[in-house]
Amino acid sequence: MAETLISNATAKATLEQIKEVIKEKSVELLHLQFVDIEGILKHVTVTSAQLEDVVEGKMMFDGSSIKGFSPINKSDLYLQPDLNTFAVLPWTVEEGYSEARFLCSAANPDGTPFEGDTRNVLKKTVERAADKGYTISVGPELEFFLFKNDDNGYATTELTDKAGYFEPSPHDLGERVRLEIYRALKAMGFTIEASHHEVAEGQHEINFKYADVLTAADLATTYKWVVKTVAKKFGMHATFMPKPVFGINGSGMHVNMSFFKGSENAFFDPADEMQLSEKAYQFIAGVLENVKGIAAVTNPLVNSYKRLVPGYEAPCYIAWSASNRSALIRIPAKRGLATRVELRCPDPSANPYLTFAVIASAGLDGIEKGLEAPAPINDDIFHMSEEQRAFRGIDNLPGSLAEAVKELEAGEIAFNTLGEHVYNEYVSMKKAEWDSYRTAVHTWEIDNYHSKF
Repeated sequence: MAETLISNATAKATLEQIKEVIKEKSVELLHLQFVDIEGILKHVTVTSAQLEDVVEGKMMFDGSSIKGFSPINKSDLYLQPDLNTFAVLPWTVEEGYSEARFLCSAANPDGTPFEGDTRNVLKKTVERAADKGYTISVGPELEFFLFKNDDNGYATTELTDKAGYFEPSPHDLGERVRLEIYRALKAMGFTIEASHHEVAEGQHEINFKYADVLTAADLATTYKWVVKTVAKKFGMHATFMPKPVFGINGSGMHVNMSFFKGSENAFFDPADEMQLSEKAYQFIAGVLENVKGIAAVTNPLVNSYKRLVPGYEAPCYIAWSASNRSALIRIPAKRGLATRVELRCPDPSANPYLTFAVIASAGLDGIEKGLEAPAPINDDIFHMSEEQRAFRGIDNLPGSLAEAVKELEAGEIAFNTLGEHVYNEYVSMKKAEWDSYRTAVHTWEIDNYHSKF
């Protein structure tokens, strides 16, 4: 095993292999990482001399201090590292010294999985799919913006360049940053497929290879951390905020998902006109049927709904197509093992573990119920009138976080997928977030009303 994160689901790291890397790379510190309910990365650092205790899950932490985790009277939780996520951190490597990390799941004192840990939530969805004979494959695409930092290292609202889609240097001033991000990710075991400037000024994307759904969520979480860490070294702030700048495109996290049965892609059928299987159509139908009820998870912020508006490439209409990028669901051209369904509404502020879980559950719901997908919409939905969309039965995504939370509460997918603990904590948190936004006085209000009235 190299000193990297294992991104191949068939590869399994062993403790002995990890010990060899720790010795070879002079790893002194181990960061035990996990995420809170929002998907924000946390970690506790121990010495490599404590490796045996780490692997045995003996590292305790205070769950009551983590958002969405335990009440204060049941605060003791333990970290259970996934050995396949071991990685030496390339920016820490120097002569005779380095640091490494594990991604962990949280466990109760009796060793059972802690139901408030979102990584455990996704594991349950993996088990549900496995009961039906499926493994879930995911390839996420996370966009981000680069802003300049001030002299004190704090983020400003000044973008780093004015380049556009696929523009090279000298216009693309983030090219050097992306190169260093690429090198760090590669050293940690990622297989990078593409790196480029995105459509908006200061916006970027680095694509990595698909993986099984749990690994994909681990990779997405790691990716966001690495991007922010490397950008900081260049005096820049990387943000995965969905819509940081008015008037230009926001950032998405397109989620490409496939179901496999053994080595066969269950979404592929060469005999079908579109080379899609019955299960693929049912999956599409399930996602379309349930997408309003999972939007508060896939698009979790007040700011998320400022991206989901017409005119900026973000889909806000509930429809599907083989190639139409104005539709919510697109089917990329590749077939065979690469056949996949791309959901285009999620944004990169979302918790990857919860997002992948609710999308897979929505699709499974369509398969289990034998739902029939509506006809694809191949016309430009953005330029249809409201009457034309209504005539063709094209519904809208929720227009705000408040609407999305109401839809989440009205449906069953989120509760059944997240479980009672995460569901209740998540709904409570999102209602509080909306109420804080609703009652705050914003700059727009001051600009438009202060001197006028």
